[in-house]
Amino acid sequence: MNLHPATLEVVRNALYAIAEEMSVIVTRSARSPLLKEAGDLSSALTDAEGRLIAQGRDIPIHLGVMGFTVKEFLKRVPRERLREGDVWFLNLPEVGGNHLPDVKAVRPVFVGGRLVAFAINLAHWADIGGAVPGSYVPSATECYQEGLRIAPIPLFAADGPQRDAIDLVLANLRGRDEREGDMFAQFAANDVAARRLQELFAHHGGDTIGACFERLHAESETQMRAAIRALPDGVWEGEDWVDDDGVDDRPIRIHVRVEIAGDQARFDFTGTAPQTRGPVNTTYYIACSAVYYAMKALIAPDVPPNDGCYRPLHVHVPPGTVLSADPDRPVVGGNHETSQRVVDAIIKALAPVLPDRVIAGGPTTSGVLIFGARQPDGRWAILYEVHGGGEGATAAKDGASAVRVHMSNVMNTPIEVIEGEYPIMVEEQALRLGSGGDGAHRGGLGFRRAYRILAPELTLTSMLDRRVVPPYGLAGGRDGAPFRITLNPGPRERVIRGKETVQLAANDLVVIETCGGGGYGPPAERPVDLTARDRAEDYRG
Repeated sequence: MNLHPATLEVVRNALYAIAEEMSVIVTRSARSPLLKEAGDLSSALTDAEGRLIAQGRDIPIHLGVMGFTVKEFLKRVPRERLREGDVWFLNLPEVGGNHLPDVKAVRPVFVGGRLVAFAINLAHWADIGGAVPGSYVPSATECYQEGLRIAPIPLFAADGPQRDAIDLVLANLRGRDEREGDMFAQFAANDVAARRLQELFAHHGGDTIGACFERLHAESETQMRAAIRALPDGVWEGEDWVDDDGVDDRPIRIHVRVEIAGDQARFDFTGTAPQTRGPVNTTYYIACSAVYYAMKALIAPDVPPNDGCYRPLHVHVPPGTVLSADPDRPVVGGNHETSQRVVDAIIKALAPVLPDRVIAGGPTTSGVLIFGARQPDGRWAILYEVHGGGEGATAAKDGASAVRVHMSNVMNTPIEVIEGEYPIMVEEQALRLGSGGDGAHRGGLGFRRAYRILAPELTLTSMLDRRVVPPYGLAGGRDGAPFRITLNPGPRERVIRGKETVQLAANDLVVIETCGGGGYGPPAERPVDLTARDRAEDYRG
């Protein structure tokens, strides 16, 4: 079809607006602070084949895997089973997914009785069952310990909520009322998206919208191929290390071989460590998500992310490795810890090719602390809190302080919300002076946060990285300070591991000190006036 450029742009922006509106609806309708305050959610649209066509400005970890979710969903649920008004829920990692707390809602969209698209959103449920409140089980050695595994099931249909199925899901979770509110928020977002898409098809016609879908894919593919072609042909290798898996106390290697040949890029993860006993395994889809993010960020930031954008990127992950584990392996931490080691390995590999674009190591971890307490009325209060740190420096500037980088895009929960909804008081929030790595440009600073426990009993689970293997410096820059978690600082303090569950009591104090960023370039090349300022800051710290 000979599409008018104005028509294409109108449709393009309409699709983006629908995806953005979906995320806004979940944020404003959800019950849990994790969604309505921290925004741990994402939204996307696909065509009838499950090919990604538009996404919100949400979380890269989620958005990369959602490019696979509908395709894998359709392998399990034949098209003839789909009906107008259905909303299917699932969280199986092997169905184009990542980990169990990230629950996806998939709605098929019909026009004139014909399947034309899918609306899909993902929300992190603050609890999905399992052995520990918050469903992060550092000691897990099989997937069944991590919580409820939801194979694709319709929880909503044209005649309304399917109460039997919904009650089956909610009976296996902590915080039933909160989870139900979040579930209905996901339904509402998909319901609005379906109506918006149907209006778009009615206005422009199915042939025109179908042609727009194909053109959007083709344009992004062309632009990504051009960006790859601008790189020199060659082969480069990089590696990084996960601190440990929560069960065995040893680092886990992530290795990548990057080959640029013409307008295609190949990423081979042969040499990566075998699958682990503990919960830092992940899926092939997450490995691809990390590759997509890294290439978008480094060489093609302006290319619209859709199925076409990723066609020139080829990913090989040997089965049985930590990046393509067996379905019965635990995976909860691999989603946001191991995935970011993939990004760091790619950055190290491409640093010689793109020295002006790469960034030194930073808080490439979600920095998760989960506090779980049973309220006096018997309800569960579960705070899932993420922590950033110091950004790595680049060839052009110092790193920013107290931020998140790369594949994590979640906001922190405001202190007022924490103290209003949980039996916790935040006693300190301050920069961690002296934590940035030295260099010609210095890494940003991490921060300190102190949580005072007010409940008689509370469960704390940590799930973070960069506590043992620090954020790396580049081009002669020095490493940043690693994470540190301390229980009751002082003569009887205890250091909490990066992946551990501990029981706390009233008046206990948990202090998290987040990592600084790595430096870039030799420290001797830093201007004298900036070095003097750095020393003054370190002294005050």
